[in-house]
Amino acid sequence: MTEKILLKGNELLVEAAIEAGCRFYAGYPITPQNEVPEMMSWRMPQAGGVFIQAESEIAAINMIFGASAAGARCMTSSSSPGISLKQEGISYIAAAELPCVIVNMQRGGPGLGNIRAAQGDYFQAVKGGGHGDYHLIVLVPATLGELYDLTMHAFDYADYYRNPVMILGDGILGQMAEPVEKRPYKPILNLPPKEFVLDGCKSRPPRVIKTLYLHPADSLVRHNLHLQEKYAQIQRELCLYEEYETDDAEVVVSAYGITGRVAKGAVKAARKEGLKAGLIRPLCVWPFPAQPYQRAAQKARHFLVVEMSHGQFIEDVKLAMDCKRPTSFLGKGGGWYPMEEEILEQIRRLAGTKRKPAAKKIGKR
Repeated sequence: MTEKILLKGNELLVEAAIEAGCRFYAGYPITPQNEVPEMMSWRMPQAGGVFIQAESEIAAINMIFGASAAGARCMTSSSSPGISLKQEGISYIAAAELPCVIVNMQRGGPGLGNIRAAQGDYFQAVKGGGHGDYHLIVLVPATLGELYDLTMHAFDYADYYRNPVMILGDGILGQMAEPVEKRPYKPILNLPPKEFVLDGCKSRPPRVIKTLYLHPADSLVRHNLHLQEKYAQIQRELCLYEEYETDDAEVVVSAYGITGRVAKGAVKAARKEGLKAGLIRPLCVWPFPAQPYQRAAQKARHFLVVEMSHGQFIEDVKLAMDCKRPTSFLGKGGGWYPMEEEILEQIRRLAGTKRKPAAKKIGKR
């Protein structure tokens, strides 16, 4: 008999992280992810791990650097402005090839903005918000079931590729609650030994973890080429997405995260009206799953991109299909939420149909 649990998204990812073996957490409070450090403060010690409320976001990400270098499965979390403060440390962690998980429950911006859900941090997450040429693996769950699974998978991806992984959520995903089947952690990859760990020499050659390459013999060019080879491997091997009703779709909607969940409802409603609509919803936006877009572009007449920003995700959609099909956009920043009816109306427009007026009731006098 399976056990179901009912928790907020922020609380659920804590349980998933601990189930996956996370034993070090450092963070700093910021809405709308405050339940994560609050719950970690008592769940992590219960699991035999370490919780630290750092003095700042900058301190927290550097603590993650140290914990990962010591071999711990570790995680930090924040929301948009806090993630911005972590960018220098994230660049260091990527350069040092240290595995960790970083959670961003996005809020409205720019600046301090507000505490409503948003998706304005897409560029920051997938293009590398810090300095230098690096990539994070970026996972974008749409349901709490996906959040639970992808949080556990994130630690495996981080260890396997020796790369930081970001879970890019938003205020809705963090605050909503729905029943989720609790599943035990099972590795999804054949994980290599952590031969980089700084745990004392113990009669072995010394190890060094660094991100500074000043001597000609330690060529930063060579290190960058090595990183790019690894990123190319990740792009070949990791392609996560959901495809819904795209085989005959004339209008293909694309969205990610919580917006993708709303968009799926709109596509279902469109199908009930006889409109040939479909959905492509990435579960990972770096590396970006180009294959389903390339397939859909061979048949579809039009693409519709929906996102809670003024247009960031749309660039990768266009690039994925080499701009072969016209692409329309529905989105706003600052905490705007899409409704199913808004998306459905755009599908109708692109399909060349209008909503049929409701039949008038004729009553007896």
